[in-house]
Amino acid sequence: MPVPVVLAEGAVAPSYAQPGDAGADLALTEDLELAPHQRALVGTGVAVAIPEGYAGFVHPRSGLAHRVGLGMVNAPGTIDAGYRGEIKVNLVNHDPERTIRLRRGDRIAQLVVQPVVQAEFRPVAELPASARGTGGHGSTGGFTAPTATPTQTEGQA
Repeated sequence: MPVPVVLAEGAVAPSYAQPGDAGADLALTEDLELAPHQRALVGTGVAVAIPEGYAGFVHPRSGLAHRVGLGMVNAPGTIDAGYRGEIKVNLVNHDPERTIRLRRGDRIAQLVVQPVVQAEFRPVAELPASARGTGGHGSTGGFTAPTATPTQTEGQA
């Protein structure tokens, strides 16, 4: 699917690292240092015209998260079809001790373009029943017994 792209001077076009990859890499336009727990809104120098019926979703790169603790504050970031500005990424250094040093051209995020459906939200008096009901926030399990709950404080059992 063709997606028109405008690049700022020196910016790197989004590209897929491997055939069949879902995410096209986005790169930094300038050098950056992030102190522990610091965050920054950084530019990619990329503006796109995503076709109607699609949206772009900016995801963090798993290798950077694993190796140095680099993440995104709002992941994924949504790029609506009508947006024509520069794609920017809200990065955060999750490492408690080390500064992260990134250089211009480093791949910092991935853009995934997907079809989207616009829902028609209709107010109703009540929702239909389901097996799950109103259970949320870990109600379906998927973990071993936790050692603490968010409501426990020191000194409580």
